[in-house]
Amino acid sequence: MKAKDYWNKEYAKSNRSGGNNPHLALSTIHAEDLEKFTRYLERNFGKKYLNVTTKVLDMGCGNGRNLIYLCSAFNVRGFGYDISDVGIREAKKEWALVATDAQKTSVEFQVLPLSEPIPLPDASVMVALDMMASHVLLKEERIRLRDEVLRVLKPEGWLFFKSFLLDDDSHAKRLLREKPAEEDGMYVHPEIGTPEYVWTEDALRDFFEPHFKIHKIEKSFKHKHADGSAWKRRTIVAYLQKEN
Repeated sequence: MKAKDYWNKEYAKSNRSGGNNPHLALSTIHAEDLEKFTRYLERNFGKKYLNVTTKVLDMGCGNGRNLIYLCSAFNVRGFGYDISDVGIREAKKEWALVATDAQKTSVEFQVLPLSEPIPLPDASVMVALDMMASHVLLKEERIRLRDEVLRVLKPEGWLFFKSFLLDDDSHAKRLLREKPAEEDGMYVHPEIGTPEYVWTEDALRDFFEPHFKIHKIEKSFKHKHADGSAWKRRTIVAYLQKEN
């Protein structure tokens, strides 16, 4: 499995995983975008959605940094799934280091591909995270994952979604032109060799709006070199809430 092998190697390069290069360690600091989302929830809804009764699902959790942040900061319960067994091992190690004795059993990390059914009951989760994860899925798989998220989310539950953006991103357009995959809107990753999907805002709205209320959409800045070429990929973030 190309993607699993690639990410296992990336995590293994870190000296946190027994490797010898600390500069290649994937970050253990939570994403700023996620912290902004939590501030949005607290500012608009108080503790309604982030409290000790909340269960959070992190799909493609990697080394667990974002789920660990939520569980530490808000004392929620968490379920983290990722294709990389090395990443999951790192997540378990990190949680064991930072969790209090009372918190240690409140998070479960498991090796699980995104294409597999989510092993949680219906209407059991209040917040789901898809942060730079589901873009590796084909269209039918993305639809199945969306439907699985809808199944496990409680009424009024939230999906925090972040992925690559095509709009005004010359690098993404070049990848689509030079490395096209069989499916529209997908390119073949030049290092991993697997297809990846890149969103437009219109495509995101068409995909999610029939099923979720879109509270907010944010796009990252257009990072360019002096000659106008892109030096950093653009991303799109959406705050999505399941209807009753």
